[in-house]
Amino acid sequence: MNQGKLLTFAEHDGNTTMSNKSHYQQLTRTFQRLSRFSHLSAIASWDMFTMMPPGGSTARGEALAELNVLEHQLLTDPKVAQWIAAAGQEDLNDVEQANLREMARRHHQAALLPESLVEAKSLAGSRCEHAWRSQRPANDWQGFAQNLKEVVKYSREEAKLRAEAKGCSPYDALLDIFEPDMTSAQLDVLFADVKTWLPDLLNRAVSKQSHQPLIAPVGPFPTALQRELGLETMSQLGFDFNAGRLDISAHPFCGGVPEDVRITTRYDENELLSALFGVIHETGHARYEQNLPHAWQGQPIAFARSTAIHESQSLFFEMQLGRSTAFLKRLIPAVKRHFGDQPAFEEANFIAWNQRVKPGFIRVDADEVSYPAHVILRYDIEQALINGDIEVDDIPALWDEKMQAWLGLSTVGDYRNGCMQDIHWTDGGFGYFPSYTLGAMYAAQLFSAARRALPDLHNQIAQGDLSALFDWLRQNIWQHGSRFTTAQLIAQATGEPLSSRYFRAHLESRYLS
Repeated sequence: MNQGKLLTFAEHDGNTTMSNKSHYQQLTRTFQRLSRFSHLSAIASWDMFTMMPPGGSTARGEALAELNVLEHQLLTDPKVAQWIAAAGQEDLNDVEQANLREMARRHHQAALLPESLVEAKSLAGSRCEHAWRSQRPANDWQGFAQNLKEVVKYSREEAKLRAEAKGCSPYDALLDIFEPDMTSAQLDVLFADVKTWLPDLLNRAVSKQSHQPLIAPVGPFPTALQRELGLETMSQLGFDFNAGRLDISAHPFCGGVPEDVRITTRYDENELLSALFGVIHETGHARYEQNLPHAWQGQPIAFARSTAIHESQSLFFEMQLGRSTAFLKRLIPAVKRHFGDQPAFEEANFIAWNQRVKPGFIRVDADEVSYPAHVILRYDIEQALINGDIEVDDIPALWDEKMQAWLGLSTVGDYRNGCMQDIHWTDGGFGYFPSYTLGAMYAAQLFSAARRALPDLHNQIAQGDLSALFDWLRQNIWQHGSRFTTAQLIAQATGEPLSSRYFRAHLESRYLS
């Protein structure tokens, strides 16, 4: 294959017409079809989580399962394997080679699973997720556990097939779906380092802040006004409303497709800023999606690099930028305009309130110091679950044990705020949770690199001018899609491999200085 000139996406528009690339052309057409089916599936899933009446659950689950099977059939057609092998001998430039690499990865992963397992897992996930919506508010662990056991059964079957082919542990086989080339051995090293310093940092931050009495915002805060504030903030963060929208769901998420990004949040009229920072978080996801290489849309190379890189963008927006002192100062006038003035909105108090460290039960509402504890807890449990070391019935006791050890909180009998709070396991998303703390590490390292490249960044944020920062992200992360491996992408953007020291330095600077 030709190693030639390293083309940029702008220089190569994704159209291949040369006759000596006929097998590659067949692949691009096939993956374009797959992308269109995925588009329909993404929007149907968004509707299921936001708009669909309860009575539509069974039919929607069956329809989504049918789409999943159809995509699986297209992806595992024997011709695809033949074309991949033949295209490897064709005269492809470096961008096309990267696209072929991602095509091969997707094909090989799909080819390991029988169609019957794809359908069964999809149906089980739809049933579990739909039931979870009512079981969680009712604190019905027993009902939820029955559905979860079925999801775990199929997830273990999938993990076993993948592990046998890859020569790794069952959990690593699922982790690789979300984080290509990442292993639990690598995670264990990263997380072991975090465990050596995070508990002390957390205790010191809580102790330091205990001497700073804070005034809590006083509600109620009408949902309609919270939504207006969220939309205004999304605009400031560059969200393209011509290619996306904001809605409500039981669990905040970013879905849809780059041309039509759907983000959601949830509102509590007694709590002002949880929904807003949920919106800021999801806007980070959305900006990444909206800025993936348009010329290659429909091809695997135009997809997000990995879930941790995706989470790095949301945490870059929410934590590195959104909870920075400069950004919070800019936010105060808008908060006062929507909700009036009150002592809690005095500048020093408002900033301290939004940078407070207070261990709690709910992961999505956690401050960034205690957040890794929530993630590592889930990582430990799901790894043991998929590897067969524990069963679903063991989860509540393990959850409580780890919450006590990390955060000093008990979840005995409180399943709603404990092991039932997340949506990820309902559809078999085992291997996703490590992405959050990996994402926080990537975000801290990226923000540090951006500060070096943009010496006036603090003042630009204080003035509300985020254009240079977003240009930096576009140039270094967004425009590349999956062209490079995660390790290559981070090394090129920051000048070095992933290191947890930037995350630690960020937390110490913000919360202990």
